[in-house]
Amino acid sequence: MKLRQWQAECVDTAVKYYKTHSHFLCLATPGAGKSSMAAEVAARLLEKNLIDYVLCFSPSISVAEGLRLVFSTRLQRRLDGLIGAIGCSYTYQSMYHLPTDYWDILAHSRVLVIFDEIHHCAGTVSANANVWGEEILLNIQDKAAYTLSLTGTPWRSDRLPIAMARYTNSENKIICNYTYGLKEAVRDGVCRKPKIVLVDNEHVELIEDHNNVRRFNDLSELFRDTSIPYRTLISNEEAIKHILSQACYKLSEIRLDNPKAGGLVVAASVAHAKKIADILRYNMHKTVVVATYKTANAASTINDFRDNDVEWIVSVGMISEGTDIPRLQVCCHLSSVKTELYFRQVLGRILRINKYSNQAAWLYTFAEPSLTKYAERVDEELPDYDVVIHKTHSSRETNDQFYNDFTAKPFVELENNKFELHGNWELSISSRSLSTEGWSNGLDIQLLGSFRDRVISLFD
Repeated sequence: MKLRQWQAECVDTAVKYYKTHSHFLCLATPGAGKSSMAAEVAARLLEKNLIDYVLCFSPSISVAEGLRLVFSTRLQRRLDGLIGAIGCSYTYQSMYHLPTDYWDILAHSRVLVIFDEIHHCAGTVSANANVWGEEILLNIQDKAAYTLSLTGTPWRSDRLPIAMARYTNSENKIICNYTYGLKEAVRDGVCRKPKIVLVDNEHVELIEDHNNVRRFNDLSELFRDTSIPYRTLISNEEAIKHILSQACYKLSEIRLDNPKAGGLVVAASVAHAKKIADILRYNMHKTVVVATYKTANAASTINDFRDNDVEWIVSVGMISEGTDIPRLQVCCHLSSVKTELYFRQVLGRILRINKYSNQAAWLYTFAEPSLTKYAERVDEELPDYDVVIHKTHSSRETNDQFYNDFTAKPFVELENNKFELHGNWELSISSRSLSTEGWSNGLDIQLLGSFRDRVISLFD
């Protein structure tokens, strides 16, 4: 396997680092090829007779399967955990369910442990660890011969420290042993150069209870009032039809050169995803599939979409990171999750290059103040985030269950069309339509002005 220059450099750096240290952290932009780099590290350590076994952990079943295939191909050995295999690939969720004596392998063998998207795992001590971070602290951190942690977004929205990571004493800044940013990846032709479209409107009216009407000049002015939920906008059918029409036009343009190019819509809920799919299918006459926790065989739906020529896939939290679908070139961020971590993970879905001539990458979202700020600083690999090293946190709570296995339901259905998302997130949805009823506490948005798009073209 021929390595890219950054991969070869990182492998050499890691192998040299392991002469005196056990834990290595690589920050590389989404789509850069972290999995192949990690497989090469494992191959080098096996060739040097420094390890006997390889364990991989990642956030979802699809990513775990992808790692298994990459490692099996490079090592020419099975990675299925059965007798004779060189290792196994698991999800982070499965760590909690492995039998206690399973971890004896770390005491009796020299094991390299790979953590993909390590930012899902929090904790330097049990007091500030989430459930996956605690499993690492208890069973792996001081027992593995070597660990290799991978991430494209090395911070957490809850400000907790990332498991296995080191931080500076003075400013609590994360210390990465190797960094390969999006700017370098675009320069090297490893990743696409994305364009981010922020959709705005020049005349917005907010209709409150009792026919009280407030007027705003743009969405930024509207959302300065923190009492107005963002869901009020992403449930507005006119707004959604506009952003989808823009994205569909761009995808059709790309498909003139790349006939298999695809688009992704990240929706806010199952009902939201269904309505968006209906608009794409019946209003815009596009081919579309839906992948949510309620979709039968969702993993198969995503795998089929990876190789077919269906135009759009609408998802709720299932294609947010790590899922390799290089034909995705257009994305609509219509989720109610507005963290920078999630924004960058969604953007990462359209960065992977493929064999076709047109390597355009377009992300469409609304000009909400937080999302605008995130778009403007995508070129910063490490935004200025505070990390609370000593913050206490229940070891059985996590905000990252949003990325559950396809075999587990991340939502629990409650009464009156309300769904509770595991991990202290809660989302109310309307199952009737995209109207704001049930979403916006009696608020309704009217978009009466012209839509206008601000395009942020990175690295020009």
